[in-house]
Amino acid sequence: MSDSLPASKKLMQNYLSELLTEDIVEPKLSPLNETKEKDKLEKLLQKVSVTEQHDEKAADVIVSRKSLQKTTQQVTQPASPQVIAKQTKVKTAIKQVDKAEPKLETRKSQGEILVKVEKDYRKASFQAMFFDVAGLVIAVPLVELGGIHNVDSTTRLLGKPQWFKGVMVHREENINVVDTAQWVMPEKCNESLVESLDYQYVIMLSNSSWGLLAENLVDTVTLEPEDVKWLDAPSKRPWLAGLVKERMCALLDVEQLIQLLNDGMNIEQIES
Repeated sequence: MSDSLPASKKLMQNYLSELLTEDIVEPKLSPLNETKEKDKLEKLLQKVSVTEQHDEKAADVIVSRKSLQKTTQQVTQPASPQVIAKQTKVKTAIKQVDKAEPKLETRKSQGEILVKVEKDYRKASFQAMFFDVAGLVIAVPLVELGGIHNVDSTTRLLGKPQWFKGVMVHREENINVVDTAQWVMPEKCNESLVESLDYQYVIMLSNSSWGLLAENLVDTVTLEPEDVKWLDAPSKRPWLAGLVKERMCALLDVEQLIQLLNDGMNIEQIES
């Protein structure tokens, strides 16, 4: 695995040199011992534990989308007429803004990306889950995480690109499994790196049928908007929402990544 780590770090350094305008020094992290790693992973799995009532014994699903959504209930006094009037005005204004500026989409013109429309979770603190592949750490916003499954056997399909690992059946649903290393850094995937990969989890992308293979679940962190170098301008990497500055890792734009996968595109946006 030692050959793969320098390659993946060099890849991320290339991202930073092109996309960050300020100099960022990579933090030097001391190695965690095995006990700390197990405790960290256990805490992470507790945060995203399964809450399905109809099948409490199902051990193959680590996290469901429903369990990631916070359901807080607050008991308040009935609002006064003045407050209700203000709330109505605010709601009306929000509806008008929504109509004028659609969210969770990217405007396109003749197949070219013009601008990334700001997503709701970027306006305040949000949680992101970090996972790694061949030493490369990747983050995904929890609001765009569809679930996490243990890796199971996959069926290869003829005519599919190298990054398409195959179809995994989970509870009578077909999951299109992506070999994340092959998709993110195909030029680094030599024989030794591919053989060293130890995929353990499938990270589901939103409500789609696509899942990314991951070796380890690192942790979940609450990020502030200023913690991320956002990519708002047209970019040759639409799948990249931004870069988490402190950890120097990619934050996925899940919606755009799903679109690329649906179109059979690789990381260079070339149909493969």
